[in-house]
Formats: sequence, structure tokens, C-alpha cells
Amino acid sequence: MTVLAGHSLDESGIHEGDFRDPEHRLAQLLDPGSATELRAGGTTAVTYTRGRVNGAPIVAYCTDATNRGGSLGSAEADRIIDAIELAVRLRVPVIGLWHSGGAKLADGVESMDGVGRMFAAMTRASGRVPQLSVVLGPAAGAAAYGPALTDLVIMSTAGRVFVTGPDVVRSVTGEQIDQEGLGGVEAHGRKSGVVHVTVETEAQAYERARAITTLLTRPGLLDVRSAAGETPLRELLPENPKRAYDVKPVVRALLDDGAFEELQAKWAANIVVGLGRLAGRTIGVIANNPLRKGGCLDSLSAEKASRFVRMCDSFGVPLLVLVDVPGYLPGVGQEWGGVVRRGAKLLHAFAEAAVPRVTLITRKSYGGAYIAMNSRSLGATRVFAWPEAEVAVMGAEAAVAVLHRKRLAATPEDEREQLRAELVVEQQRTAGGVDRALALGVVDEVIEPAHSRRHIAEALATAPAGRGHHGNIPL
Repeated sequence: MTVLAGHSLDESGIHEGDFRDPEHRLAQLLDPGSATELRAGGTTAVTYTRGRVNGAPIVAYCTDATNRGGSLGSAEADRIIDAIELAVRLRVPVIGLWHSGGAKLADGVESMDGVGRMFAAMTRASGRVPQLSVVLGPAAGAAAYGPALTDLVIMSTAGRVFVTGPDVVRSVTGEQIDQEGLGGVEAHGRKSGVVHVTVETEAQAYERARAITTLLTRPGLLDVRSAAGETPLRELLPENPKRAYDVKPVVRALLDDGAFEELQAKWAANIVVGLGRLAGRTIGVIANNPLRKGGCLDSLSAEKASRFVRMCDSFGVPLLVLVDVPGYLPGVGQEWGGVVRRGAKLLHAFAEAAVPRVTLITRKSYGGAYIAMNSRSLGATRVFAWPEAEVAVMGAEAAVAVLHRKRLAATPEDEREQLRAELVVEQQRTAGGVDRALALGVVDEVIEPAHSRRHIAEALATAPAGRGHHGNIPL
């Protein structure tokens, strides 16, 4: 990397002085020797540069925590705006490294105006080029909203994101909390969902940023032949269809080399989202996870999935949707928590999406959640189902309890269970299973689990490429 004025390297290649130096941090992110100096250092606490990540061109900027805590004034905001606008002109991703105390208090309204213009630039770039944020220290106040406006946020354990710090919280609300509890990886990785990837170290943060960026910048081409052969997927599900299981091994088995960059892994864990490759092509994966809440959709998981759908659509990333869902989670808390509003976001995201999107129903798909999980009615490119799958308004046992309540009640008690079992089988035959779904055309084909990779790859390969023309608002 070009050595910027005012800095020197020791024999190990590491800058003398503070590890928070932006040139040092940018060097850890970019391919060795790939950076081209653009605007750096001086009195302005932001450096930006062009460079490469695994050979692909990007633009990156870094706040300078050694210069007034990386606080943002009008000049700093202009540097970030320049970086974003350059990335848009070059049509390459832009990655921000954040360690900032927020707006410069001494600059007053001028700093707030600059930060506002920075937010506007991020919004203009949304959906046009990928924007990633790597939070390496505190990102407070105005600097908290910078990462939040980008597509993906990666944070190490040293990172903190909060609008107001613990002292202000304590003085206003009386709540006692430290910086880590207020805005650390647990707060935003598990509780708020603000952060998409949490890692232990700064080095791991760069590693994950590079891996995700590569999936977006080097999407690859589908090679259907590489998806031939059998993959033992059915063995990853329990024999008892009522037993819970973790869907992540199924996801990894479908993807090339089992490599999966999961996002928001600890937040709304009843749905799994992330990026990987199938037959050489980058795809996005959305999967119900029966290990958490039985795989039910709820308000948070619908919101998580809808944002991911829109992000993939805005960058032309095809989607694979794995469905094993018993419905929406019932309850007063869900209704009051906005499950209707948030569930509508998922319906809107799928119905609007222009990218190829293939659905695979593995065990069941019931009720309103059947529609929401990329159904034929929302425009799915192709819908596959495994032979044992059920597609219905609700499970057969629950349906029988509703539809035949009076008949069951009138049946002698010693005969009731036998009648119930017969009615459940009949309900499965007429309204569940996949026969009715096939007849209606809402399922295109029943496939053997072992051949799922090939069928999905063929469906994606033959679908016209598409890309949505919209921003990626933080839903």
C-alpha cells in the first residue's frame, strides 16, 4: 500500500504508533499493494482509497480514531460522500471502517449538516452498489446511523453502536448500563438485529468483510454439471416429522463446499438467511429453522427475511427458499408487535423481486406462511417439494379437529381415536400432501431429496437474469 504522508513503516510493515491509524486499518482490509491513495489524513479524520479485495476493485474509507476520536465534521462527511460517489461512478462496492464518537460538537450545526448530507449520499447509493460497514470501535451518535444505512454491518467485540451513551441514558432514564451492554455485539447481534455479523477480533472482521464482498463482486457462473450426483439431504432430517431439527446443515449440504456466510445468526433465529454458492454461482438462502419456535414465522423473522430479499434483489443475487413452516406464531404479543405490518413486508419483498427465486418445500408449508415463503402466487420462478411434503391451510390433525368437531364429539369415546386417525389420513390425501398442490400448479415438481442440488441449479440456470430497481431501506 502507498505510504501516506506523515506515516512510516517499521520492519514488520506495521505502522509506527497507533493501530487505529486508518492507513493501517485499510491495509488489513485490502489486497496487499492494491491501494491507490486518494484523500488521506491531514486535519481531516477520514481517509479513503481505491483498492482490491480478492482481486475485485472496491472503494474503502476509514474514520481516524486518533484524530479527535474520529468525530465527524463537514470535512469528514465530504470525504465519505466523495468515497461513496466514486464507488457509484465505478460501480463497485464501498466499505466503511467505523470508529467515531459522532458529530463534532465544536462545529455545531455545520457538522450536523455535513452528516445529513452523508446520510443522503448513502441513501442515493442504496441498491446501486453494495455498502458494507465494519465497526471496530465506538460508533456513537451520528456515526451510529452511518452503518445502519448501509446494506451489511460487521462488528468486532471492540465495537459499540449507540445513539446516546451510558452517561446520557443514566441521567435521563436512570438506567444503569455500560457501553458494551448498551451497544456491544450481544446487544446488536442478538437483541436488536442492527449488526449482521459479529466476530471476536478486528482481523476476523476484515476476513468476513472480504468473504462477503467477494460473493457480491465475483458472483460466478452456474455450472449445472457440478451439481449432478446425489447429496444425502433426507438423512439430515429426523424420521419423525414432528421432531425439530437445525436447518443449517441442510443449507450447507446444498451449497458448494458447505460454505455459508450466515447473516444475523442470533437474531430472529427461527429463520436463517445468508450467502453462499450453488454450482459456482452466488445465491442468497432463506430457510425456516424448526429448531427455533418450530420454524414458525413471526414479526421479527418476517422483517429479517424481507430486508434480505430486497438486498439480494437490488444486487441481482438469485434466491433459494427452503420451506418447513407450520404457520405464523400466534399470540397477543405477536399481534401487538406488528406481525401483520411486518409480515406484509415479506409479502411485498417477494412479490416485487425480479431475481430468479426457487422454493423447495421439505416437510410442510401451512397457512399464511405458505404464501409468504416465496409461493407460486408471489411469483416464484420454480417450486419444488420433497415426496413427504405437505401443503395445506393447516396441519391435518388441526384441520380435522376444526372440520369434524361435531362428528368426533358424537362418536363413542372408544371409537373416537380410530375415526380421528381415518379422518386425518383422508385430510392429508385430499388437502395436504403434494398431490393437490401439483394438480393446481402451485408446486411444479416433486423431486427426490438427493437430487435437489441439480434441480435447483437447473431452475436457476434457465431463468432469465433479473435485478430489482429499488433501494435497500433498513426495514
